[in-house]
Amino acid sequence: MLKIKNLTKIYEGGVLALDNVSFEVPKGQFLAIIGLSGSGKSTLLRCINRLIEPTSGEIYWNDINITAASDDELRTIRRKIGMVFQHFNLVHRSSVLTNVLSGRLGYVNPAMSIFNRFPKSDIENAYKQLERVGIADKAHSRADELSGGQQQRVGIARAMIQNPEIILADEPVASLDPVLAHSIMQYLEKINQEDGVTVLCSLHFLDLVHRYADRVVALNEGKLMFEGPPDEIDDAKFKDIYGKDAERVG
Repeated sequence: MLKIKNLTKIYEGGVLALDNVSFEVPKGQFLAIIGLSGSGKSTLLRCINRLIEPTSGEIYWNDINITAASDDELRTIRRKIGMVFQHFNLVHRSSVLTNVLSGRLGYVNPAMSIFNRFPKSDIENAYKQLERVGIADKAHSRADELSGGQQQRVGIARAMIQNPEIILADEPVASLDPVLAHSIMQYLEKINQEDGVTVLCSLHFLDLVHRYADRVVALNEGKLMFEGPPDEIDDAKFKDIYGKDAERVG
């Protein structure tokens, strides 16, 4: 169980990114986080693993207070929280295999990782994860030789090699065309359903939300505007989330 309690984030200059946000995510749920650009979606996800430090509030995961964790405790917590980024965050000059293995950096001796020396079991697992997302044949290609959709699959394989209990996917399909978007979402869905991994995924498009999400959290200017099943987003809720001048598509 992931519990967000009264989470607030104020950036320098007084910009309020999250405003007293509270909700819970049961284990194994696929949660979509929606809202306009600048609504606080990315800030929320990055506060959960403390890539961004909250201003106030608490985040509990399996009764562990992430917001109060020491640096050593946080390293242990982050091992089980995979992250998938909008712009992939790959090392372009490195091979696909090396990029996937970077997901094991929290587990191996730092001195060994500098020289890309990973246990045989990790290397075998990296190939397994690449096979799972359909690009094992690209293992020795440079990351920048891949298409956008292939690079995002590398990102998913990198997250999965951590053996995560949660995946935070920060607008993972925003830079992809609709066909590729569905292929990436299907990989996340498969991980959620087959491995029982809790997925928190920020999205823009309601058609993807309706297709893949069990539940939705919606933000507008940092405030929680909606929490519930996707099919409960009626016209009134839609206007609350996206603004009165927004038009529904599909």
